[in-house]
Amino acid sequence: MDFAVSPKMEKILTKVRTFVREELYPLEPQVLNEGFSSVLPILEEKRAKVRAMGLALPQIEKEHGGMGLSVLEHGLVQAELAKTYTGVYCFNCQAPDAGNMEILIKYGTPEQQERFLKPLLAGKTRSCFSMTEVDYPGSNPTWMGTTAVKDGDDYVINGHKWFTSSYDGAEFAIVMAVTNPDAPKHGRASQIIVPIDTPGFTLVENISCMGHRGEGWDSHAEVRYENVRVPQSNLLGAEGAGFLIAQERLGPGRIHHCMRWVGISERAFELMCEQALTREVAPDRALATQQVVQTWISECRAEINAARLMVLQAADTIDRLGAKEARVEISLIKFFVPNVMMKVLDRAIQLHGGRGITEHTPLATFWRNERASRIYDGPDEVHKMSAGKRILELFRAEMARDQG
Repeated sequence: MDFAVSPKMEKILTKVRTFVREELYPLEPQVLNEGFSSVLPILEEKRAKVRAMGLALPQIEKEHGGMGLSVLEHGLVQAELAKTYTGVYCFNCQAPDAGNMEILIKYGTPEQQERFLKPLLAGKTRSCFSMTEVDYPGSNPTWMGTTAVKDGDDYVINGHKWFTSSYDGAEFAIVMAVTNPDAPKHGRASQIIVPIDTPGFTLVENISCMGHRGEGWDSHAEVRYENVRVPQSNLLGAEGAGFLIAQERLGPGRIHHCMRWVGISERAFELMCEQALTREVAPDRALATQQVVQTWISECRAEINAARLMVLQAADTIDRLGAKEARVEISLIKFFVPNVMMKVLDRAIQLHGGRGITEHTPLATFWRNERASRIYDGPDEVHKMSAGKRILELFRAEMARDQG
């Protein structure tokens, strides 16, 4: 399969790569040691520069002010941006905003797009996605306790959510709530837009994850909906279509996640090689002379290459045939790629010794933030079962054709 990059796309990747290295790498010590908010004014300047270069919103169609890249092309950009902590934010393609932009473009009414989408595309506001619940397993998203009950022209929402990522400082949430309790399980929930300042919509706390409570965009919130009243015109798409809409954002979204994980792996690999060549274990004897280090380097290179090719294949299938036909490929990369990333990070940290667990490099932050990659978009085990079931179904159909 040919994944050749066009000359135009290569120029874009060169610009992105240069910007990340020259503009964002130098910010890492401050971000890692002082937190996201400490560099926010600088990041806003960087965002303006990215927009002026025509590189913002790589995931969005040109008609809405984006770059209009294909899923595969955006994946390549994500791999470059992910090499540093603030890359996706500066290019306005960060989760959960990127997914919220996509579904507002497809399902939002003109009024919803004017009020919520346009400021999001312009980078003037942020949003959050509120689905996971404290008392219900994220591995079974059809089972939830948050409800939205009609009362006059409004919905009244009650529920308890957590890992509502980036709530802190957001303008609005898109919440999944049960509106049709008697419907089949995939038709029970709807997506509803809730402005953050709506009475009864409250922050319990920014959740501490791996010892990091976070702030602003870099945070995960526990929130409560207590008789939160919003107009029924805030319904996104059709009533009961919440899971359909969620699935539509997940296919391309997983490509973006996985290429981001490839980018993190590449950055860890770069740091690993640099450390191997410059760190001495004895006078005039670098780490690179150790056979175990050479083995780690070769294993990491092979595993990253394999992960990258798997993601590009999935992206190409989505671009050509649609996300539905790429279900197996998407499930495979969802458990394979984060495991490769965590292996690479582990080896890179080990090679750096004590320095690897400090904030002197981005490795510890990558590890802390990305361990959740095997959980938050569905646990590995679910994706393995889903892929296995689908593969067997296809094989059974092929056997039936051969026998017929």
